Amino acid sequence: MIQASGVIICLGYILGLLLSTTPWGGILILCVSIIAAIIFQRRRIVSKKFALQKTKSQEANKAAHTLKASPHPRIFLIAGLLGFLATVYFQLRLPQPEAKDISHFVPVGNSKNQEQLVIVRGDVASIPRLTRSGSGQFWLQATQLSEVTNQREEQKTSKEVSGRLYVTVPLLKSTGLYPNQQIEVTGVLYKPNSAFNPGAFDFEKYLQKQGAFAGLSGRQLKYFDKEHQWGWWKLRQRIISSQVRWLGVPEGPLVSAMVLGSKAVDLPYSTRDLFVQTGLAHSIAASGFHTSLILGLVLSLTRRFTRKTQFICGCLALIIFLSLTGFQPSVLRAVIMGFAALIGIGLKRKVKQLGSLIVAAALLLLINPLWIWDLGFQLSFLATLGLITTVPSITKYLGWLPPTIASLIAVPISATIWTLPLQLYVFGVVPAYGILLNIISTPLISVISIGGIISAVAALIFPFAGSVSASVLHYPTDLLIKIVEFFRNLPGNSVALGTIAIWQVLTIYGLIFLTWQIRWWQRRWFVAALISIGLVFIPAWHSANNLFRITLLAAEREPVLVIQDRGKITVINSAEEDVGRFTVVPFLQQQGVNLINWAIAVDFQNDGSSGWLEIIDRLPIKVFYDYPSPNTVLTQKAIQAKVQQDKGIYQVLSLGQTVNTGSAIIKMINNKLPIIQMQILDRSWLFVGNTEPNELRQLIETQSLPRPQVLWCPTKSLKELVIALQPEVAIAPNPDLEAKDVSILNQSKTQLFFTGRDGAIQWTPQRLFETYVQNAENMTSLL
Repeated sequence: MIQASGVIICLGYILGLLLSTTPWGGILILCVSIIAAIIFQRRRIVSKKFALQKTKSQEANKAAHTLKASPHPRIFLIAGLLGFLATVYFQLRLPQPEAKDISHFVPVGNSKNQEQLVIVRGDVASIPRLTRSGSGQFWLQATQLSEVTNQREEQKTSKEVSGRLYVTVPLLKSTGLYPNQQIEVTGVLYKPNSAFNPGAFDFEKYLQKQGAFAGLSGRQLKYFDKEHQWGWWKLRQRIISSQVRWLGVPEGPLVSAMVLGSKAVDLPYSTRDLFVQTGLAHSIAASGFHTSLILGLVLSLTRRFTRKTQFICGCLALIIFLSLTGFQPSVLRAVIMGFAALIGIGLKRKVKQLGSLIVAAALLLLINPLWIWDLGFQLSFLATLGLITTVPSITKYLGWLPPTIASLIAVPISATIWTLPLQLYVFGVVPAYGILLNIISTPLISVISIGGIISAVAALIFPFAGSVSASVLHYPTDLLIKIVEFFRNLPGNSVALGTIAIWQVLTIYGLIFLTWQIRWWQRRWFVAALISIGLVFIPAWHSANNLFRITLLAAEREPVLVIQDRGKITVINSAEEDVGRFTVVPFLQQQGVNLINWAIAVDFQNDGSSGWLEIIDRLPIKVFYDYPSPNTVLTQKAIQAKVQQDKGIYQVLSLGQTVNTGSAIIKMINNKLPIIQMQILDRSWLFVGNTEPNELRQLIETQSLPRPQVLWCPTKSLKELVIALQPEVAIAPNPDLEAKDVSILNQSKTQLFFTGRDGAIQWTPQRLFETYVQNAENMTSLL
């Protein structure tokens, strides 16, 4: 049904989008297409001459067939031109704030913590969701903006604005909001931050992909529309409520997520993380698996009817499913392929799955070219490509097994082969038992998904019937959760290999392509597998055993220091809970760290906050030194229990005690104030925590602080400590200094860094101090 020429043109467009972020990408694809056209034109001429010379021979017939089957050279030129236009189209479709976009009205330097209140009026654009911090989050299409002039919330003249806003409010205030409802939100406008640490979440880039350039930390809400307008969201909420009513939490939301996808369901983060960490994220993401189940059910129920009836029922089922899931890229891809399969059934023709996949991808990227960099779209496309190209070969190798079992094993292996390089490039983590868990859990997931679909249909007709039918799934769902938890708790359930470079990704995919297309490689697939494994493990092993680097992570108010010493890892401080989860753990995973050799807890803020429980939950700690603080007694007990459970050593750090990690000597020099002295190789470091002005003055006057080469301290203490200690390098959280203090510091010989401006600070013996933000900007400029 799909001609080779059409597939080549679609591939040209897709390749053009992939090259849109590289310099001269459009010119490159044009040159490649011209070269391909010349090569194929010469082949056509040779084949034509050969066919004319030997008109009646078998070779002549073969040459004529080759001439007819090969694409015309102009197809490559068309594909190259379309690829060039794709690079231009991508740039034109990049989100840019309009002239009246609300992001232009964010006060300079404004943040969520500053009390410059505004009132934003607009229309709710999504169902509220629960954030990890316990707030309610939704999207708002802004229409009006007013500034609050005093505590009575008197407003200045409002101005018309446009653009989407990422809004967070207290959870209770977001309850009951619905799409297209008009509201007013009082809060603080802010600009999102980009990533300040390696491996960290880039909030600014995330909002840009959603077409938003600002956020609003809301305090109060005022509602205008009370009547609910009809929308697919009402049907979605009806299904979810029906399934949760008798199943409860987390079973109910999990069943709903297996039917509608986790993006359409507010699945608890504990359940979401459980499935993601064990390699079952696909089971709670609406995709081709759900589409195939729905089509299978519809076609089996209508098998006694005509092909036309089957086609109409199948199309209606796909449209309803697409509308309920919220038009996600992976679902759109699966639905387009489903339509292709229905057309094939209606016309009694076999559909070429590979061709339909490529055409589906091209159509989606024509609608929104930015999806080319959407991770969900990429993983969905690659997993489907693996099922089409690799499952038959693996099933053939497993021919000694019953077909059902062979297919059960072949599907997760094929999907893993095609998606693992991308996962390593983005996350650097591999679920060790992912394939085995997929093989074991697939029958349960199929039963729950089919039952959930039946329950969803029943809920749309009669909610009570949906609840009754969903209750039957309690035991299968509970069993699935217990199986997943069992694998998550196994030792080594998640292995951090470290993120790989783009050249490694391209080389591995090149080997996969050769194994798929060339017979010589097909016979020697194990050679390609060994080369791919070597490409991942050898650079990671060499780096881990030769790298010495100190990284001071950007962690808002507190310092978090990571020392990488030829495979030995020391972590000093964890800061707050969110910093441990979103900063420390992602950085360590990106570096391929699976064990922390030494951990030293220091409460630099004297507020009892700690992110160590988040870190210990993901990475075992061999030796843990805890800082004696009355604010962290309960946390200390929980940490001690977790460390000892992992067979680690737990000690309380005493005054003057020295911790020797090989290349670093760490010492606590004050038992009342958070002050740590370190000697790392030939450089002395001093970390001074949050202290009162009179305490700091006394320390300086009594000369109780040693003179370091590298100093970290809060911004408020920076001027006094730099003048008194005269370090070579001084690091503080943010550059919020008065003009006179800046002038004094500029006169000193001390090199200043601010993690709130420069991002993570890294030091190596060869390259000395480097900032993450500057390195990221240099890399962007290079590309």
